[in-house]
Amino acid sequence: VEYHPKTMEPIPAIAERWEINSDISEFVFHLRKNARWSNGDPITAHDFVYSLRRGLAPATAARAANLAYYIKYSQPFNEGAMFVRDPQTGAFLLEKDFAPQPSTPATVEAVKTSSAATEKAGKTTTDVPTTQQVANPAPAVETEFYRFIHSPARLVVTADEKKRAQQLEANPKLKAAIANKEFVPVKAEDIGIEAVDDYTVRITLTQSAPFFLGLLAHQFFKVVPRQAIEKHGRVNWTQPGNIVTSGPFKLKSWKPYNEVVVERNPMYWDAANVKLQEIRFYPSDELTTTMNLYKAGEVDATFNHTVPAGWNDVVRPKKDYMDAPEVAIEFYLINTKRPPMNDKRVRRAFSMAIDKIALAKWRKTAKPLTAFSPEGIFPGYQQPKGVGFDPERAKQLLAEAGYRDDSGKFDPQKFPISEVEVSYNTNESTKSTAEFVQAQWKQNLGITVPIKNMETKTYLDHMAKVQYKGFARRGWVGDYMDLFTFLNLFYTAEGNNGTGWWDPKYPALLDEANSTLDQRKRYELLAKAEAMILEAQPIIPLYTPATNWMKKPYVKGMYPNPGTLHAWKYVYIEYDPAKWDRGMPEMTD
Repeated sequence: VEYHPKTMEPIPAIAERWEINSDISEFVFHLRKNARWSNGDPITAHDFVYSLRRGLAPATAARAANLAYYIKYSQPFNEGAMFVRDPQTGAFLLEKDFAPQPSTPATVEAVKTSSAATEKAGKTTTDVPTTQQVANPAPAVETEFYRFIHSPARLVVTADEKKRAQQLEANPKLKAAIANKEFVPVKAEDIGIEAVDDYTVRITLTQSAPFFLGLLAHQFFKVVPRQAIEKHGRVNWTQPGNIVTSGPFKLKSWKPYNEVVVERNPMYWDAANVKLQEIRFYPSDELTTTMNLYKAGEVDATFNHTVPAGWNDVVRPKKDYMDAPEVAIEFYLINTKRPPMNDKRVRRAFSMAIDKIALAKWRKTAKPLTAFSPEGIFPGYQQPKGVGFDPERAKQLLAEAGYRDDSGKFDPQKFPISEVEVSYNTNESTKSTAEFVQAQWKQNLGITVPIKNMETKTYLDHMAKVQYKGFARRGWVGDYMDLFTFLNLFYTAEGNNGTGWWDPKYPALLDEANSTLDQRKRYELLAKAEAMILEAQPIIPLYTPATNWMKKPYVKGMYPNPGTLHAWKYVYIEYDPAKWDRGMPEMTD
């Protein structure tokens, strides 16, 4: 699948349609029979199976491999884990015998499918496929692999002997059961993806996941050419002349760190609707250089945070300036395990003492954030609101928490400032935000909270282990267009949580939400889960960043979207000035 260029909803691509089972844990994709690689070879279901197995292989070391962990047995394969088998009977130990049974998902009445829109002569580049509801899924094809992947989940143990010893010591029943058993490495063939036939792919998940379609549009899941990789090797297969692609463009030339040129791919299944013959990309870390190239007319567009901060006031009024909220949030984690932040009143007080509107205005390209999810990104979602800016109420809460004088009023001298600081990873942007927040607390509470920068690796370790004092800077960019990409951060007490707060009711709400295809009901449940975070206050929401870029008015089809992911197949040059977006570009003024 791919993203809709405006809404970022998943739409048909190489898969022309799909079915989802009733509890949203299995997806069957039907591939187009006219989908071909740029060398003319057909793209088949076997290519997708190979691509996922390769991406998850430990030797590949793919940074985004964790996005596929919803697929059954993908995480244990990626982490080199093992099944446990009785050598006498050949039977494998089962997960259900050593862990609590999961709750039964809610009943779902409808099954969602997708189908490409009927193609018509003269279809414009902005016509895109849509999704629709159907009553019944396609019947399951019960292959040998289907029976295996639908059998009770096998017990998985780590291959790391030290970690496995700790795992066994914590579970005497498991330790006794594993005695005299053999360990069997989880193989690529065990992962929950199957080529049912040459043009049908079936993916089986470990849990209900209505967001999975959107996740599949991420680049990690893109199909890669097995023949080219095996012929040229894992390094050289991407070189011009070697690489084989599946999309609307193919690589023409590549000068590392200088220029990437792609040209229209005549073998692409929808080549008739690809308007551009060639695109030249100029990668650059120097934002000022990029803007000067644009101003001089050397490039037609820039994208993804390319306007330098110092240019904002000059550039924003121009007609060719574009910006949009990003599917991202900036917030502070709070160490809820350690006094004084183990008191919810104190956590709420520090959140109330920050003027988020002033912060957003100061950042210039940001929106104030009072919830945990980014505002205005998910249509139809009624976002719960956290506490607003209220310094007086903040002082009252701190007084109630015991930091008061004899008259009962808040006394900043009584607050244990030595136990609190703001930790952040070394970066000019995060430093300036920390200084702004520090000034807010000093002005509104009379408390000067120290700020502490750390080298990124050290900082991430402290955050993951909840070893910081008080507050730690955190930012999160959504991996896919669904609320779960944010709310999932607190699904467990470990991993990306980083606060010490966890409530078992929270993942239960998320599981219930993810077991329904009714979007309205799902959003209601997700809103309840988000409200739990805001009530417990293990975080301080700060702002939603915005992405900004420049575009000449004759560049059409390059739409603002929260992910700043421009689908180049829909982009074209409009040669009629009467149809230009905003008139003449002004950056040459």
